[in-house]
Amino acid sequence: MSVICNLWLHRSKSLKFKSKQINRSIINRFLVVIHITLMLISCKNESQNEQKQIIRFNSPTGISSLDPAFARTQENIRTVNQLFNGLLQLDDNLNIIPAIAKNYTVSSDAKTYTFVIKKGIFFHNDPVFKNEKREVTANDFVYSFNRIINPNTASDGAWIFNEIIDRTDPFYAPNDSTLEINLKKPFTPLLRMLTMAYCYVVPQEAVEYYGDSYGKNPVGTGPFQFANWADGIKLNLIKNENYYESTPANPIPKIDAISICFVQSKQTELLDFTQGKLDLFTGLESSFKDEILTVDGTLKSEYKNNFELKKSPFLNTEYLAFNLEDSTSPVQDVNFRKAIHHSIDRIKMIRYLRNGVGKPANGGFCPIGLPAYEATKEYQYNRYLAQKYLVKSAVKQTKPLILTTTADYLDLCILVQKNCADIGIQIKIDVVPSSILKQQKSAGDLTFFRSSWIADYPDGENYMACFYSKNKAPIGPNYTRYNNPEFDTEYLQLLSETDPIKRQDLFVSLQHKLGVDQPYILLFYDESIWIRSNKLENIKVNPLNHLDLRQAYFR
Repeated sequence: MSVICNLWLHRSKSLKFKSKQINRSIINRFLVVIHITLMLISCKNESQNEQKQIIRFNSPTGISSLDPAFARTQENIRTVNQLFNGLLQLDDNLNIIPAIAKNYTVSSDAKTYTFVIKKGIFFHNDPVFKNEKREVTANDFVYSFNRIINPNTASDGAWIFNEIIDRTDPFYAPNDSTLEINLKKPFTPLLRMLTMAYCYVVPQEAVEYYGDSYGKNPVGTGPFQFANWADGIKLNLIKNENYYESTPANPIPKIDAISICFVQSKQTELLDFTQGKLDLFTGLESSFKDEILTVDGTLKSEYKNNFELKKSPFLNTEYLAFNLEDSTSPVQDVNFRKAIHHSIDRIKMIRYLRNGVGKPANGGFCPIGLPAYEATKEYQYNRYLAQKYLVKSAVKQTKPLILTTTADYLDLCILVQKNCADIGIQIKIDVVPSSILKQQKSAGDLTFFRSSWIADYPDGENYMACFYSKNKAPIGPNYTRYNNPEFDTEYLQLLSETDPIKRQDLFVSLQHKLGVDQPYILLFYDESIWIRSNKLENIKVNPLNHLDLRQAYFR
């Protein structure tokens, strides 16, 4: 019998041991059903297995938790998205559309948001519900949101309601179908923040029953439900037969299961994919990108018969950051920073080092794909202008400027080093593990370092927050330690401005100030790369790089 089947036998024993309140016969009947289902998916009967539609992909960095309260990493979010739903969701173009909320209204003072909850949406079957259907109510969201901000939960998403919600009664459910969110002041990005995985609804009974192991025993409302998980080996999800978006005319999901393995080596993962052991592949490393992509970012001819490449904007800005509080470094001189900015050939960087994946940064900090993106008319690479700024700075280097990076981005930093040397700026590259880089940039120990910002939610405000002075690391994401009172004033205006035209004007002004002060060197706006088997249809990936498998099927 497979690992999966053995895991469910183990879970059966665990549940029987832990629970005195739940009828054991109910548990046993439930586990028998699941056990049979998993045998169809994972055990040795190959003829039965061939009739099942199972999407297989790899998670090289692993998944730490399936609890929405800890959905911080891309890997965690990708799987949590299959298991849970929130009040709202995003369509392919990042527009806000209903999910569990039927509709919503906003009060005239923009401080009270009222949501009407759809009826007939149920949590996944689980022994904790004693073999009864458990319908989602407004109180479940009150519990879920209060759980996020509860210090005892220690949720990675506790920050999302900080300084926003009313302290006395932030979340209120007057009845099962109505939810109110009360703010202490208007906050325009709220609706987009509510689409984040942190804000997905969870059932109190299951969270309290499973306790600290809820992240390994998730119970949600999503198109797939948890089956089993062997740490470091495989995670399996099965189709939710009662998914609320499913109709007879359009059954959702269309596949039977998702199987996620945990192979750490990307090269091994690529080999497994090309041999047909996996159906999806994402994340190309510099060590083997030339094996599969042309310099123009298309699939090489030998792969085109069996695979299809999907490349789309990814809300991720890659940049080099300056620590503006380092008074001993030449980076204190804005002209020196501008000299580096104009010395870098971003077009060559994308073409030769990234095989056409990404767009050269030709605008502000907000990336392509957001309404806040603002392109510039000037070509950023300009050696004449770079030398002009260097002369204007009057900086005379006595030692190289240290640029700290990780091994994955070493080739990009070598290009930066060479481009800077061409105009007379000396740079030395220091390669450190990603954990060390994260720790040191947060503590302010680095002067010049590689960084990136992936959107938490699709609003340009999320990017401008990286330069608000009160968000200075380690409290927040302001790793450059940028401090501009005029920027701060406009940023605070942005938080409460509801008029789209005025908001856009504020974005233009804020990004102009950043361009003048140059606290960073923008490199490129990222793109997501997904390669799929050509037998697999209807895979959707939005600009947050979230994977939507609800309509996916094998032809």
